[in-house]
Amino acid sequence: MFKIKIICIGKFKEKEFSALERIYLKRLSPFAKVELIEIREVGYGESEDLEKVKFKEAELIAKHLDSRAVVILLEEKGASKNSRDFASFINRLGSLGQEIIFVLGGSLGVHSSLRGISNHQISLSPLTFTHNFARVLLEEQLYRTCTILSGKAYHK
Repeated sequence: MFKIKIICIGKFKEKEFSALERIYLKRLSPFAKVELIEIREVGYGESEDLEKVKFKEAELIAKHLDSRAVVILLEEKGASKNSRDFASFINRLGSLGQEIIFVLGGSLGVHSSLRGISNHQISLSPLTFTHNFARVLLEEQLYRTCTILSGKAYHK
């Protein structure tokens, strides 16, 4: 059984995202223990330095990272994998017995300081998604990973 932590900025504003998340977390429960940590978004105005805002969010995220865990940063510049390669990647990491932590930034993305403390950087797609959609997409891909690894017929 995988031990997974998902650290994300912000809460869902749309109930539909919450409903999808509940579905995928329930589906994942036989395969993985998933902990979800939602960190409050740092507010900002039009004249605000956005790098400072991302840095403040990175500091809040860093408080929840465990140095013994494998940290995977989700960002647009990260490595791209198809679902089977992603499953193999997660299987290799999971076989180490360490917790796997996924970090999703907020609407501004992630501060570069998080790259230095992450073990891997992954892109879910070359397309741009809202951070809420990316969160549900990650959960779906984790479920897909588990079904691929267990030989279930979900992935075609």
